[in-house]
Amino acid sequence: MKNLKHTIGLIFLTLTLGTAFGYAPRNKEEINNSGIEKFLIDKKGKDNNAVKIALLLDTSNSMDGLINQAKAQLWDIVNQFSYAKCGNGHRPNLQIALYQYGNDGLSSREGYIQQVIGFSSDLDEISEKLFSLSTNGGEEYCGEVIQTSLRQLDWGKNPDNLKMIFIAGNEPFTQGKLNYRDAVTNAREKEIIVNTIFCGNYQQGINTDWKKGATLTGGEYMAIDHNKQIVHINTPYDDVIIKLNSKLNSTYISYGAMGNRKLELQSQQDSNAMELEEAVAVKRAVSKSSGMYKNSSWDLIDASEEDEFDVSAIKKEALPKALRDKSKAELTSFIGKKKSERKRIQKEIQELNAKREIYISKHAQQEKGELENAMLNAIKRQAARKSFKWE
Repeated sequence: MKNLKHTIGLIFLTLTLGTAFGYAPRNKEEINNSGIEKFLIDKKGKDNNAVKIALLLDTSNSMDGLINQAKAQLWDIVNQFSYAKCGNGHRPNLQIALYQYGNDGLSSREGYIQQVIGFSSDLDEISEKLFSLSTNGGEEYCGEVIQTSLRQLDWGKNPDNLKMIFIAGNEPFTQGKLNYRDAVTNAREKEIIVNTIFCGNYQQGINTDWKKGATLTGGEYMAIDHNKQIVHINTPYDDVIIKLNSKLNSTYISYGAMGNRKLELQSQQDSNAMELEEAVAVKRAVSKSSGMYKNSSWDLIDASEEDEFDVSAIKKEALPKALRDKSKAELTSFIGKKKSERKRIQKEIQELNAKREIYISKHAQQEKGELENAMLNAIKRQAARKSFKWE
């Protein structure tokens, strides 16, 4: 399998991979188009197993390596969360928000800060936003971007939720008019842990207050080489997993106003992963075979897994043309067949991935991205305080 070499490296910092959402309809017309989207939206706010992570990325000129690592390692982090369980034994609802700061292309009036995406469980959309990032020199105001994320995001008040900020950059933590101490104090009062990742020398990060920014909330300070490249190991199972991913895509049946766009987005993010490296495309396929990849807001098969699902509530015009003339019984049968097909393909991918991981462990020591490794270690330690466990 051809190994496309890009600077791939680390993760998408947020692992711990806006509003708890997949896609939320944006107006009454879109809601009326499906008839079942409203209960899906209402249900999302009731999940008590949320992991809320805000990733604050410096996108100034020197951060190209960090952005590339985030694009490449998103799926490693998501896959790790597929093994996590909350204290009640359920899988967590992973929600990720993304901010960029320190970029001259952003508004100076906003402190060169932009919310790229609010808390979201839509992995395709998160991937899309990561790939939209580009770097440009600017002023990096760490205190200001932390405070902005505290103000703009819906962190909720559930004490059982794991709420974390990961901020990465390489300029002094003290820059900007807003004192970072005030920002992290506000985070601590909201029971939000701030973890800092300095892109450079460990001692330099300490000297420029990156460590203090973390320890004031009980978070962790980390230093990484953001330009370090990761060696991905190709295995005999990769080609088969990629082919199965194409078959998996054929089981997605769009509905509603945004269904077709979401199908296109799914395909686009498959292509983005492949352009980075085939190994990244394999990891994305593994994520799609897990329970972390949910698209009930636009995919009929995922929607049918919801307790409140009623096929008769879906308006004919919200369905693909090929399904509009089917009776309720015919539509129910069609959904059942697609659901069985998907589960079979997902199982095959999971079984092949287990063999793939054994192959990797036997043939070489796979080196994790520094960002990925730093984040996962911090997440697991801090999640233990909330009774989270990894299988």
